[in-house]
Amino acid sequence: MDKIQLTGIRCYGYTGFLPEEQVLGQWFEVDLTISLDLVAAGESDCIEHTLDYRDAIARVKEIVKTQKYALIEKLATAIAKTILELDKVEQVRVQLSKPAAPIPDFGGRITIDITRSNVMQS
Repeated sequence: MDKIQLTGIRCYGYTGFLPEEQVLGQWFEVDLTISLDLVAAGESDCIEHTLDYRDAIARVKEIVKTQKYALIEKLATAIAKTILELDKVEQVRVQLSKPAAPIPDFGGRITIDITRSNVMQS
């Protein structure tokens, strides 16, 4: 399966379990791996035969900036659902990170990594 990777989508949002996270907000980083058939695009050189990734990036930013959830798992799922709505997308992997989670004495990042598919499983 062919893939398009979009990495380092960074935007400010208001998802978090703590009340202040939904008021003050914080930075989020999103990486997408989008699976789709790129054969026609490779042959034709026409954008109509591929995914216009500007649309995918805009959708991610819109969700992160406007939606408020308690859990980043929910935010990652919302991102996956909107990307799967795009034409030609068969599967999407969403890696959603909080680079500065408000946890005392923790300087790392928290990342949720989910994969969702439009393909019917039998």
